[in-house]
Amino acid sequence: MHRRKFCKTALAAGLTVALTGCDISPSGTKNQASSTINAITGAGNEVSIERAAVTELAESLQGSMHLPGDEAYDVVRKVWNGMIDKHPAMVVQCGSVNDVSLAVQFAGQRNLLVAVKGGGHSFPGKSTCDGGMMIDLSQMHGVDVDVDAKTARVAGGALLGHLDGAALAHNLVTTAGIVSHTGVGGFTLGGGMGRTDRLHGLAIDNLLAATVVTATGEVLRASDAENADLFWAIRGGGGNFGVVTEFVYRLHPFNPSVYGGNLFYSFDQARDFLHFYAEFNETLPDEASVEPQFVFDDSRGPVLMVEVCYAGDHAAGEQVMAPLVAFGKRLSGELGAVSYQQMQTSVDAMLAHGGLYYLKSGFFIELTEASIDAMVGNFEGDHLPFTWFQHLGGASARVAPDATAYPHRNVRFNYGIMDAWGDPAESDMRIAAVRRYYKALEPHMKGFYTNLNDDTEKKTRGNFGENYPRLVEVKNRYDPTNLFRLNANVQPTV
Repeated sequence: MHRRKFCKTALAAGLTVALTGCDISPSGTKNQASSTINAITGAGNEVSIERAAVTELAESLQGSMHLPGDEAYDVVRKVWNGMIDKHPAMVVQCGSVNDVSLAVQFAGQRNLLVAVKGGGHSFPGKSTCDGGMMIDLSQMHGVDVDVDAKTARVAGGALLGHLDGAALAHNLVTTAGIVSHTGVGGFTLGGGMGRTDRLHGLAIDNLLAATVVTATGEVLRASDAENADLFWAIRGGGGNFGVVTEFVYRLHPFNPSVYGGNLFYSFDQARDFLHFYAEFNETLPDEASVEPQFVFDDSRGPVLMVEVCYAGDHAAGEQVMAPLVAFGKRLSGELGAVSYQQMQTSVDAMLAHGGLYYLKSGFFIELTEASIDAMVGNFEGDHLPFTWFQHLGGASARVAPDATAYPHRNVRFNYGIMDAWGDPAESDMRIAAVRRYYKALEPHMKGFYTNLNDDTEKKTRGNFGENYPRLVEVKNRYDPTNLFRLNANVQPTV
Protein backbone atom coordinates (compact mmCIF):
# COMPACT_ATOMS: atom_id res chain seq x y z
CA MET A 1 0.00 0.00 0.00
CA HIS A 2 1.30 3.44 -0.94
CA ARG A 3 1.06 5.93 1.89
CA ARG A 4 2.12 9.54 1.72
CA LYS A 5 2.90 10.83 5.18
CA PHE A 6 2.54 14.57 5.67
CA CYS A 7 3.75 16.80 8.48
CA LYS A 8 4.74 14.31 11.18
CA THR A 9 4.02 15.35 14.74
CA ALA A 10 6.54 17.90 15.93
CA LEU A 11 6.95 16.98 19.55
CA ALA A 12 8.77 19.30 21.87
CA ALA A 13 11.74 16.98 22.26
CA GLY A 14 14.73 18.51 23.93
CA LEU A 15 12.85 21.49 25.36
CA THR A 16 14.45 22.83 28.51
CA VAL A 17 12.16 22.72 31.51
CA ALA A 18 11.75 26.07 33.24
CA LEU A 19 11.69 25.55 36.99
CA THR A 20 11.33 28.03 39.81
CA GLY A 21 12.50 28.10 43.39
CA CYS A 22 16.31 27.91 43.46
CA ASP A 23 16.41 26.12 40.10
CA ILE A 24 17.93 27.47 36.93
CA SER A 25 15.55 28.85 34.28
CA PRO A 26 16.33 28.61 30.54
CA SER A 27 17.73 32.14 30.62
CA GLY A 28 20.21 31.08 33.31
CA THR A 29 18.70 33.29 36.01
CA LYS A 30 17.68 32.06 39.44
CA ASN A 31 14.13 32.54 40.68
CA GLN A 32 13.95 32.72 44.46
CA ALA A 33 10.55 31.58 45.73
CA SER A 34 8.73 29.97 48.61
CA SER A 35 8.40 26.21 49.05
CA THR A 36 4.76 26.26 47.90
CA ILE A 37 2.72 27.59 45.01
CA ASN A 38 -0.71 29.09 45.55
CA ALA A 39 -3.41 27.65 43.35
CA ILE A 40 -7.19 27.26 43.02
CA THR A 41 -9.26 24.07 43.11
CA GLY A 42 -12.11 23.32 40.77
CA ALA A 43 -14.50 24.32 43.55
CA GLY A 44 -12.80 27.72 43.82
CA ASN A 45 -10.93 27.09 47.07
CA GLU A 46 -7.36 28.22 47.62
CA VAL A 47 -4.76 25.48 47.97
CA SER A 48 -0.99 25.39 48.39
CA ILE A 49 0.95 23.08 46.09
CA GLU A 50 4.34 21.84 47.22
CA ARG A 51 6.97 23.29 44.91
CA ALA A 52 9.01 20.10 45.08
CA ALA A 53 6.10 18.20 43.54
CA VAL A 54 5.79 20.77 40.77
CA THR A 55 9.51 20.48 40.09
CA GLU A 56 9.21 16.69 39.97
CA LEU A 57 6.37 16.96 37.45
CA ALA A 58 8.35 19.43 35.35
CA GLU A 59 11.40 17.18 35.26
CA SER A 60 9.29 14.25 34.07
CA LEU A 61 7.87 16.08 31.06
CA GLN A 62 8.96 15.77 27.48
CA GLY A 63 7.50 19.24 27.08
CA SER A 64 7.88 22.14 29.49
CA MET A 65 6.45 23.73 32.64
CA HIS A 66 5.96 27.49 32.98
CA LEU A 67 5.20 29.26 36.26
CA PRO A 68 4.51 32.92 37.05
CA GLY A 69 7.80 34.80 36.90
CA ASP A 70 9.32 32.52 34.27
CA GLU A 71 10.58 34.19 31.14
CA ALA A 72 8.05 32.56 28.80
CA TYR A 73 5.06 32.56 31.17
CA ASP A 74 3.37 35.69 29.84
CA VAL A 75 3.66 34.33 26.30
CA VAL A 76 2.34 30.82 26.88
CA ARG A 77 -0.57 31.88 29.11
CA LYS A 78 -2.06 34.09 26.38
CA VAL A 79 -5.11 33.00 24.44
CA TRP A 80 -6.58 34.30 21.18
CA ASN A 81 -9.20 36.70 22.59
CA GLY A 82 -7.51 39.77 24.03
CA MET A 83 -10.55 40.26 26.27
CA ILE A 84 -9.30 37.30 28.31
CA ASP A 85 -6.33 37.97 30.60
CA LYS A 86 -6.00 35.17 33.12
CA HIS A 87 -3.08 33.86 35.13
CA PRO A 88 -2.87 30.10 35.67
CA ALA A 89 -0.78 28.90 38.60
CA MET A 90 1.08 26.69 36.11
CA VAL A 91 1.13 26.08 32.37
CA VAL A 92 2.08 22.59 31.23
CA GLN A 93 3.11 22.64 27.58
CA CYS A 94 2.75 18.99 26.72
CA GLY A 95 5.04 17.27 24.24
CA SER A 96 3.45 13.82 24.34
CA VAL A 97 0.38 11.89 25.40
CA ASN A 98 2.29 10.80 28.48
CA ASP A 99 2.81 14.46 29.41
CA VAL A 100 -0.93 15.00 29.24
CA SER A 101 -1.55 11.96 31.43
CA LEU A 102 1.00 13.12 34.02
CA ALA A 103 -0.49 16.62 34.11
CA VAL A 104 -4.05 15.30 34.49
CA GLN A 105 -3.01 12.96 37.29
CA PHE A 106 -1.19 15.79 39.08
CA ALA A 107 -4.21 18.08 38.82
CA GLY A 108 -6.69 15.37 39.76
CA GLN A 109 -4.80 14.33 42.88
CA ARG A 110 -4.91 17.95 44.08
CA ASN A 111 -8.37 18.85 42.76
CA LEU A 112 -6.88 21.70 40.75
CA LEU A 113 -8.95 23.82 38.42
CA VAL A 114 -8.01 22.64 34.91
CA ALA A 115 -8.19 24.41 31.56
CA VAL A 116 -7.26 22.72 28.29
CA LYS A 117 -5.81 24.86 25.51
CA GLY A 118 -5.40 23.80 21.90
CA GLY A 119 -5.74 26.85 19.66
CA GLY A 120 -7.00 28.95 22.58
CA HIS A 121 -9.96 30.22 20.56
CA SER A 122 -12.70 29.88 23.15
CA PHE A 123 -14.62 33.17 22.95
CA PRO A 124 -15.47 33.22 26.68
CA GLY A 125 -11.95 32.09 27.64
CA LYS A 126 -12.57 28.51 28.73
CA SER A 127 -9.11 27.44 27.53
CA THR A 128 -7.45 29.30 30.40
CA CYS A 129 -8.09 30.03 34.07
CA ASP A 130 -6.96 32.04 37.06
CA GLY A 131 -5.00 30.05 39.62
CA GLY A 132 -5.40 26.60 38.08
CA MET A 133 -3.46 24.43 35.66
CA MET A 134 -3.49 25.16 31.95
CA ILE A 135 -2.79 22.01 29.93
CA ASP A 136 -1.41 23.39 26.67
CA LEU A 137 -1.45 21.03 23.67
CA SER A 138 -0.12 23.54 21.14
CA GLN A 139 3.23 21.78 20.74
CA MET A 140 1.41 18.60 19.66
CA HIS A 141 0.25 19.70 16.23
CA GLY A 142 1.20 17.03 13.72
CA VAL A 143 -1.04 15.79 10.90
CA ASP A 144 -0.53 12.42 9.21
CA VAL A 145 -2.54 11.83 6.03
CA ASP A 146 -3.13 8.32 4.72
CA VAL A 147 -4.00 8.92 1.08
CA ASP A 148 -5.16 5.36 0.36
CA ALA A 149 -7.40 5.09 3.41
CA LYS A 150 -8.53 8.72 3.03
CA THR A 151 -7.97 9.46 6.70
CA ALA A 152 -6.04 12.01 8.72
CA ARG A 153 -4.55 11.39 12.16
CA VAL A 154 -4.38 14.80 13.82
CA ALA A 155 -2.69 15.63 17.11
CA GLY A 156 -4.88 17.36 19.69
CA GLY A 157 -3.06 20.70 19.53
CA ALA A 158 -3.19 21.07 15.75
CA LEU A 159 -4.91 24.03 14.15
CA LEU A 160 -7.53 23.87 11.42
CA GLY A 161 -4.94 25.30 9.04
CA HIS A 162 -2.66 22.34 9.73
CA LEU A 163 -5.51 19.96 8.90
CA ASP A 164 -6.65 21.82 5.78
CA GLY A 165 -3.12 22.23 4.47
CA ALA A 166 -2.19 18.59 4.92
CA ALA A 167 -5.41 17.25 3.38
CA LEU A 168 -5.66 19.71 0.48
CA ALA A 169 -2.11 18.84 -0.55
CA HIS A 170 -3.64 15.52 -1.70
CA ASN A 171 -6.93 17.00 -3.01
CA LEU A 172 -8.71 15.74 0.09
CA VAL A 173 -10.71 17.60 2.70
CA THR A 174 -12.87 17.22 5.78
CA THR A 175 -15.14 19.79 7.38
CA ALA A 176 -13.12 22.51 9.09
CA GLY A 177 -14.05 25.94 10.37
CA ILE A 178 -13.52 29.36 8.84
CA VAL A 179 -10.56 30.67 10.86
CA SER A 180 -7.43 28.64 10.21
CA HIS A 181 -5.73 29.41 13.55
CA THR A 182 -8.60 27.79 15.48
CA GLY A 183 -7.68 24.55 17.27
CA VAL A 184 -9.10 21.27 15.99
CA GLY A 185 -9.89 20.12 19.55
CA GLY A 186 -12.52 22.56 20.77
CA PHE A 187 -13.84 22.97 17.23
CA THR A 188 -14.48 19.25 16.79
CA LEU A 189 -15.68 18.40 20.29
CA GLY A 190 -18.45 20.99 20.07
CA GLY A 191 -19.70 19.76 16.70
CA GLY A 192 -17.59 21.46 14.04
CA MET A 193 -19.29 23.63 11.40
CA GLY A 194 -17.67 24.81 8.20
CA ARG A 195 -18.12 25.56 4.54
CA THR A 196 -18.53 21.86 3.64
CA ASP A 197 -20.80 20.67 6.48
CA ARG A 198 -23.80 20.49 4.16
CA LEU A 199 -21.82 18.24 1.81
CA HIS A 200 -19.74 16.15 4.22
CA GLY A 201 -21.47 16.60 7.56
CA LEU A 202 -20.13 18.25 10.70
CA ALA A 203 -16.61 17.54 11.91
CA ILE A 204 -18.02 15.02 14.40
CA ASP A 205 -19.75 13.20 11.55
CA ASN A 206 -16.32 12.65 10.01
CA LEU A 207 -14.61 11.62 13.24
CA LEU A 208 -13.65 7.94 13.11
CA ALA A 209 -11.74 7.61 16.39
CA ALA A 210 -10.02 9.60 19.11
CA THR A 211 -7.43 9.11 21.83
CA VAL A 212 -8.69 10.47 25.15
CA VAL A 213 -6.88 11.03 28.45
CA THR A 214 -9.59 10.69 31.08
CA ALA A 215 -9.75 12.28 34.53
CA THR A 216 -7.67 9.51 36.11
CA GLY A 217 -4.91 9.93 33.53
CA GLU A 218 -5.91 6.74 31.72
CA VAL A 219 -5.36 6.80 27.96
CA LEU A 220 -8.32 5.34 26.06
CA ARG A 221 -9.18 4.81 22.43
CA ALA A 222 -12.71 5.89 21.57
CA SER A 223 -14.52 4.74 18.44
CA ASP A 224 -17.65 2.85 17.47
CA ALA A 225 -15.80 -0.34 18.37
CA GLU A 226 -13.95 0.81 21.52
CA ASN A 227 -15.45 2.73 24.43
CA ALA A 228 -18.43 3.56 22.27
CA ASP A 229 -20.17 5.50 25.05
CA LEU A 230 -17.21 7.86 25.31
CA PHE A 231 -17.05 8.19 21.52
CA TRP A 232 -20.74 9.12 21.43
CA ALA A 233 -20.25 11.75 24.13
CA ILE A 234 -17.19 13.54 22.73
CA ARG A 235 -19.02 14.10 19.45
CA GLY A 236 -20.76 17.28 20.55
CA GLY A 237 -20.33 17.00 24.32
CA GLY A 238 -17.24 19.19 24.38
CA GLY A 239 -14.29 18.74 26.70
CA ASN A 240 -16.37 17.27 29.53
CA PHE A 241 -14.85 13.79 29.42
CA GLY A 242 -11.12 14.17 29.02
CA VAL A 243 -8.30 15.63 26.95
CA VAL A 244 -8.32 14.45 23.35
CA THR A 245 -4.74 14.02 22.18
CA GLU A 246 -5.52 12.62 18.73
CA PHE A 247 -8.39 12.77 16.26
CA VAL A 248 -8.83 10.48 13.26
CA TYR A 249 -10.95 12.04 10.52
CA ARG A 250 -12.49 10.70 7.34
CA LEU A 251 -11.28 12.64 4.29
CA HIS A 252 -13.14 13.21 1.03
CA PRO A 253 -11.88 13.76 -2.52
CA PHE A 254 -12.07 17.48 -3.22
CA ASN A 255 -11.35 20.00 -5.95
CA PRO A 256 -9.29 22.69 -4.19
CA SER A 257 -10.83 25.26 -6.54
CA VAL A 258 -14.48 25.95 -5.69
CA TYR A 259 -17.08 28.13 -7.38
CA GLY A 260 -17.79 31.10 -5.18
CA GLY A 261 -16.95 34.58 -3.99
CA ASN A 262 -18.54 37.53 -2.22
CA LEU A 263 -21.47 39.64 -3.43
CA PHE A 264 -22.21 43.05 -1.90
CA TYR A 265 -25.57 44.85 -1.72
CA SER A 266 -26.80 48.04 -0.13
CA PHE A 267 -28.32 47.42 3.27
CA ASP A 268 -31.73 48.68 2.15
CA GLN A 269 -32.01 45.42 0.17
CA ALA A 270 -31.35 43.23 3.24
CA ARG A 271 -34.99 42.55 4.10
CA ASP A 272 -35.90 41.57 0.54
CA PHE A 273 -32.79 39.45 0.27
CA LEU A 274 -33.55 37.45 3.41
CA HIS A 275 -37.05 36.70 2.10
CA PHE A 276 -35.47 35.56 -1.16
CA TYR A 277 -32.83 33.57 0.75
CA ALA A 278 -35.43 31.70 2.80
CA GLU A 279 -36.98 30.36 -0.41
CA PHE A 280 -33.73 29.98 -2.34
CA ASN A 281 -32.30 27.81 0.43
CA GLU A 282 -35.01 25.20 -0.22
CA THR A 283 -33.62 24.68 -3.73
CA LEU A 284 -29.94 24.35 -2.85
CA PRO A 285 -28.02 21.06 -3.13
CA ASP A 286 -25.58 19.86 -0.49
CA GLU A 287 -22.63 21.32 -2.40
CA ALA A 288 -23.90 24.86 -1.82
CA SER A 289 -23.02 27.06 1.12
CA VAL A 290 -24.59 30.53 0.97
CA GLU A 291 -24.01 32.75 3.98
CA PRO A 292 -25.34 36.34 4.27
CA GLN A 293 -23.50 38.76 6.53
CA PHE A 294 -24.27 42.25 7.77
CA VAL A 295 -21.06 44.25 7.83
CA PHE A 296 -20.13 47.90 8.29
CA ASP A 297 -17.99 49.57 5.67
CA ASP A 298 -16.31 52.86 6.59
CA SER A 299 -17.11 54.36 3.19
CA ARG A 300 -20.47 52.76 2.44
CA GLY A 301 -21.98 52.27 5.89
CA PRO A 302 -24.01 49.11 6.60
CA VAL A 303 -23.67 46.59 3.80
CA LEU A 304 -25.15 43.16 3.07
CA MET A 305 -22.44 40.73 2.01
CA VAL A 306 -23.23 37.23 0.73
CA GLU A 307 -20.47 34.63 0.71
CA VAL A 308 -20.88 31.71 -1.71
CA CYS A 309 -18.94 28.46 -1.70
CA TYR A 310 -20.08 25.77 -4.13
CA ALA A 311 -17.97 22.65 -3.53
CA GLY A 312 -18.78 20.83 -6.74
CA ASP A 313 -18.70 21.13 -10.51
CA HIS A 314 -18.25 24.79 -11.41
CA ALA A 315 -20.72 24.75 -14.30
CA ALA A 316 -23.35 23.19 -12.06
CA GLY A 317 -22.57 25.79 -9.40
CA GLU A 318 -23.02 28.62 -11.88
CA GLN A 319 -26.43 27.24 -12.82
CA VAL A 320 -27.50 26.74 -9.21
CA MET A 321 -26.43 30.27 -8.24
CA ALA A 322 -28.01 31.98 -11.24
CA PRO A 323 -31.07 33.19 -9.25
CA LEU A 324 -28.75 34.63 -6.60
CA VAL A 325 -26.62 36.42 -9.18
CA ALA A 326 -29.79 37.87 -10.70
CA PHE A 327 -31.11 39.16 -7.36
CA GLY A 328 -31.35 42.88 -6.81
CA LYS A 329 -28.71 45.45 -7.68
CA ARG A 330 -25.21 44.63 -6.49
CA LEU A 331 -22.75 47.21 -5.27
CA SER A 332 -19.85 44.95 -6.24
CA GLY A 333 -18.59 41.37 -6.30
CA GLU A 334 -18.79 38.39 -8.61
CA LEU A 335 -18.69 34.61 -8.52
CA GLY A 336 -16.09 32.39 -10.15
CA ALA A 337 -13.28 29.96 -9.48
CA VAL A 338 -11.81 30.56 -6.02
CA SER A 339 -9.09 28.76 -4.08
CA TYR A 340 -10.78 26.92 -1.21
CA GLN A 341 -7.69 27.34 0.95
CA GLN A 342 -7.69 31.06 0.26
CA MET A 343 -11.33 31.19 1.28
CA GLN A 344 -10.54 29.22 4.45
CA THR A 345 -7.97 31.83 5.51
CA SER A 346 -9.78 34.94 4.29
CA VAL A 347 -10.71 36.27 7.76
CA ASP A 348 -7.56 35.18 9.60
CA ALA A 349 -6.09 38.68 9.67
CA MET A 350 -9.33 40.36 10.70
CA LEU A 351 -9.64 37.89 13.60
CA ALA A 352 -5.98 37.93 14.58
CA HIS A 353 -4.60 36.93 17.97
CA GLY A 354 -4.82 39.62 20.62
CA GLY A 355 -7.83 41.51 19.28
CA LEU A 356 -10.81 42.16 21.53
CA TYR A 357 -13.80 39.95 20.62
CA TYR A 358 -17.29 39.40 21.94
CA LEU A 359 -19.94 37.14 20.44
CA LYS A 360 -23.35 35.66 21.04
CA SER A 361 -25.14 33.27 18.71
CA GLY A 362 -28.18 31.08 18.26
CA PHE A 363 -29.84 28.62 15.89
CA PHE A 364 -32.71 29.30 13.51
CA ILE A 365 -34.89 26.43 12.32
CA GLU A 366 -36.33 28.74 9.66
CA LEU A 367 -36.44 32.38 8.65
CA THR A 368 -39.82 33.94 9.40
CA GLU A 369 -41.26 37.39 8.82
CA ALA A 370 -40.75 38.18 12.48
CA SER A 371 -37.15 36.95 12.66
CA ILE A 372 -36.21 38.83 9.48
CA ASP A 373 -37.77 42.00 10.89
CA ALA A 374 -35.76 41.54 14.09
CA MET A 375 -32.50 40.98 12.18
CA VAL A 376 -32.82 43.95 9.87
CA GLY A 377 -34.61 46.35 12.18
CA ASN A 378 -32.17 46.06 15.07
CA PHE A 379 -28.85 46.15 13.20
CA GLU A 380 -26.93 49.18 14.45
CA GLY A 381 -24.22 49.43 11.83
CA ASP A 382 -21.21 51.27 13.20
CA HIS A 383 -22.00 50.15 16.77
CA LEU A 384 -22.40 46.51 15.72
CA PRO A 385 -20.29 45.92 12.62
CA PHE A 386 -20.51 42.17 12.01
CA THR A 387 -23.25 39.52 12.01
CA TRP A 388 -23.23 36.32 9.98
CA PHE A 389 -25.03 33.14 9.05
CA GLN A 390 -23.53 29.66 9.11
CA HIS A 391 -25.44 27.62 6.54
CA LEU A 392 -26.49 24.24 7.93
CA GLY A 393 -28.68 21.37 6.76
CA GLY A 394 -27.82 18.94 3.99
CA ALA A 395 -25.73 15.98 5.15
CA SER A 396 -25.49 17.29 8.71
CA ALA A 397 -29.29 17.22 8.99
CA ARG A 398 -29.54 13.59 7.91
CA VAL A 399 -27.98 12.35 11.15
CA ALA A 400 -30.34 11.38 13.96
CA PRO A 401 -30.36 13.81 16.92
CA ASP A 402 -29.34 11.02 19.32
CA ALA A 403 -26.68 9.45 17.07
CA THR A 404 -24.10 11.78 18.65
CA ALA A 405 -24.22 14.06 21.67
CA TYR A 406 -24.83 17.04 19.36
CA PRO A 407 -28.64 17.22 19.09
CA HIS A 408 -29.28 20.18 16.76
CA ARG A 409 -29.81 18.35 13.49
CA ASN A 410 -32.97 20.13 12.35
CA VAL A 411 -31.64 23.71 12.36
CA ARG A 412 -31.08 25.59 9.10
CA PHE A 413 -28.75 28.35 10.27
CA ASN A 414 -26.44 29.38 13.05
CA TYR A 415 -26.52 33.14 13.47
CA GLY A 416 -23.53 34.88 14.99
CA ILE A 417 -23.57 38.40 16.44
CA MET A 418 -20.03 39.61 16.88
CA ASP A 419 -17.84 42.63 17.41
CA ALA A 420 -14.07 43.04 17.16
CA TRP A 421 -12.17 46.11 18.30
CA GLY A 422 -8.80 47.26 19.60
CA ASP A 423 -9.41 49.90 22.26
CA PRO A 424 -10.32 48.49 25.70
CA ALA A 425 -12.10 51.77 26.49
CA GLU A 426 -14.76 50.75 23.95
CA SER A 427 -15.42 47.33 25.47
CA ASP A 428 -18.52 48.17 27.52
CA MET A 429 -20.20 49.89 24.59
CA ARG A 430 -19.35 47.11 22.15
CA ILE A 431 -20.52 44.34 24.45
CA ALA A 432 -23.75 46.18 25.21
CA ALA A 433 -24.50 46.50 21.47
CA VAL A 434 -24.03 42.76 20.90
CA ARG A 435 -26.24 41.93 23.86
CA ARG A 436 -28.92 44.38 22.76
CA TYR A 437 -29.12 42.86 19.28
CA TYR A 438 -29.06 39.32 20.67
CA LYS A 439 -31.93 40.14 23.05
CA ALA A 440 -34.05 41.19 20.07
CA LEU A 441 -33.30 37.95 18.20
CA GLU A 442 -33.25 35.43 21.03
CA PRO A 443 -37.04 34.85 21.04
CA HIS A 444 -36.76 33.57 17.45
CA MET A 445 -33.83 31.23 18.15
CA LYS A 446 -33.87 27.63 19.29
CA GLY A 447 -30.70 26.52 21.05
CA PHE A 448 -27.12 27.58 20.45
CA TYR A 449 -23.72 26.35 19.38
CA THR A 450 -21.80 25.56 22.57
CA ASN A 451 -18.43 26.43 21.00
CA LEU A 452 -19.42 30.08 20.77
CA ASN A 453 -21.43 30.75 23.91
CA ASP A 454 -20.80 31.14 27.62
CA ASP A 455 -23.76 29.41 29.20
CA THR A 456 -25.31 28.52 32.57
CA GLU A 457 -25.93 24.99 33.84
CA LYS A 458 -29.65 25.42 33.15
CA LYS A 459 -29.03 26.58 29.57
CA THR A 460 -26.54 23.77 28.96
CA ARG A 461 -29.02 21.17 30.17
CA GLY A 462 -31.73 22.57 27.91
CA ASN A 463 -29.41 22.92 24.95
CA PHE A 464 -28.46 19.23 24.99
CA GLY A 465 -32.14 18.36 25.35
CA GLU A 466 -32.95 14.66 25.42
CA ASN A 467 -29.26 13.77 25.12
CA TYR A 468 -28.43 15.32 28.49
CA PRO A 469 -29.27 12.32 30.75
CA ARG A 470 -27.02 10.08 28.66
CA LEU A 471 -24.24 12.69 28.85
CA VAL A 472 -24.55 12.64 32.65
CA GLU A 473 -24.11 8.86 32.65
CA VAL A 474 -20.92 9.16 30.61
CA LYS A 475 -19.70 12.02 32.80
CA ASN A 476 -20.30 9.92 35.92
CA ARG A 477 -18.19 7.14 34.46
CA TYR A 478 -15.23 9.09 33.10
CA ASP A 479 -15.13 12.30 35.18
CA PRO A 480 -17.16 11.84 38.38
CA THR A 481 -15.31 14.66 40.19
CA ASN A 482 -15.88 17.15 37.35
CA LEU A 483 -12.17 17.79 36.85
CA PHE A 484 -12.98 18.96 33.32
CA ARG A 485 -15.50 21.69 34.05
CA LEU A 486 -14.37 24.63 31.93
CA ASN A 487 -16.67 23.80 29.02
CA ALA A 488 -20.41 23.53 28.36
CA ASN A 489 -20.38 21.66 31.61
CA VAL A 490 -22.33 18.49 32.24
CA GLN A 491 -22.72 18.07 35.98
CA PRO A 492 -21.90 14.59 37.39
CA THR A 493 -24.40 13.12 39.84
CA VAL A 494 -22.19 10.65 41.74
